[in-house]
Parts: sequence; structure tokens; C-alpha cells
Amino acid sequence: MTTGPRNSRLMIACDIDGTLLRTGQPPTPAVLRATQEVLHAGHHIVLATGRSVKGAVSAALQLGLRDVWMVTSNGAITAHLVGDHYQVVEQHPVDTATVIDIAMRAAAVVRIAAEIVGVGWRVSAPFPRHELNGAQRQVPLGEFLVNPTPRIALHGPGAHQIVRALLACGLTAVAPRLDWVDVTPPRISKASALEKIRISLGVEPSRTVAIGDGENDLEMFRWASHDFAMGHAAPSVVGAATYSTGSIDDDGAATVLRSLLG
Repeated sequence: MTTGPRNSRLMIACDIDGTLLRTGQPPTPAVLRATQEVLHAGHHIVLATGRSVKGAVSAALQLGLRDVWMVTSNGAITAHLVGDHYQVVEQHPVDTATVIDIAMRAAAVVRIAAEIVGVGWRVSAPFPRHELNGAQRQVPLGEFLVNPTPRIALHGPGAHQIVRALLACGLTAVAPRLDWVDVTPPRISKASALEKIRISLGVEPSRTVAIGDGENDLEMFRWASHDFAMGHAAPSVVGAATYSTGSIDDDGAATVLRSLLG
């Protein structure tokens, strides 16, 4: 990424699921209108999501974004979508051997999924279809170890109990649910990737905005000059944000986007 000239445009980092749209559903007319109005005003929308690249591209096209930067896999991958094609600009591999060792030693029984960038997932056992974007390929554990991946998902009852051991090994681990953990490399977050994009776009730090609803958005909130939690987010997420907006049912993201045009 090259550094551009400084400008007064806003860089607006938006989570996808639970923020711009409800998982499995298209964005509402209000969100679509607000998104296009912000783009027409010359500001930058950057998608920052826990989704894979494949899932982020699908959402971007639904939102009518044809030239957009995307931070995916909770910051482990940065990609640029132009038209119907995207390019992976940066990706960071996670220490697969350590993650699998911790998962196997844990009391909880978990499925393991390793992202295959732009394609789907290697899985130790089938995941429910709606849980992963892209095709699933069941493989033996040895195949995980010889194929680098930017992100591993652990799924099963009590999976959140593994987080402490993962963090102790320096890994980045987020448990959005009690039965799910996303694992990425050390010091990688949505914020770390967004900062590189900000520099590339030449946006002043004071002109950054973030909107999100999950624990994986907390670093992004701290990164942004103006940060907003969705109204339906957990109390810990709302409490970590400077501002809050309406829930997904209230088109809270659209409210924030429109407010930036005043």
C-alpha cells in the first residue's frame, strides 16, 4: 500500500454482521441509502469484519461497494475489492501447531476450522453450513499443520474456556459466543489493519470513525477518533464505546452514517 496525500475525507470502518446487516439477510433500504450517500460525499467506507474474504466480498457487493478496502478474519487479512475482483494485499499466518495442541489438550471437545483464503475451510469435522463462509473440506489434523492459515475457528460446547490458554501463548483469541473462538496471530486485530489502510488513504487520525457490535470491535473502537456501538450489543461492548446508536432493527448504522453528512 502506498501513502497518499492528506485530505479531509472520513474513513469509516464498519463491522458487517450485526452492524450493516443481519447475518444471512440483505442490508435494509435505509442502510443501502446511507452507504451510497456517504460514498457520494467522497468519504471512505472500509469493511472490518470477522468474516472470511469470501464472506466480506459477498457483503460488499450486496451493499453496492465496488471499490472498497476490506479488513477480514479479524484483521489477519487485508484485501481490496475493485468491481467484482479482489486482491489480497496482506495476510498473517497463525501458529497452527500451537492452536491445535491447546485445543486437543483442553477439556472441551471442539471442531477445528482453518481458513483457506478466498476458497473456504479445512475442517476436522463438518461445521453447520451457516457458520462458515465457503466450502468445507474435512481433513486429518496433519494437513492443518502443513498448510498456513491466517485464522482458526474452534467450535463446540465450552470452547470459550480455551481462550485463556491461547492468550497465554501470545495468540489473539476472541470468543463471540460460549461455543466459538476465533484465533489469529499475535498483535493482530481489526485496528492494526485499519491503521495501515488509513495511512495509505492519507486520512488524518481525527477523521476516523468506527461502528460495530462485538468484542472483536473493541480494538477498532480504541483506534477510531469517533466510535459507535450498536444498541443491541452486549453491555460490555456498549460500555467500551464512546457513543452508541440504535440497534440493528432500528438501522442504527444508517443513523450514524447519515449523521456524518451534516
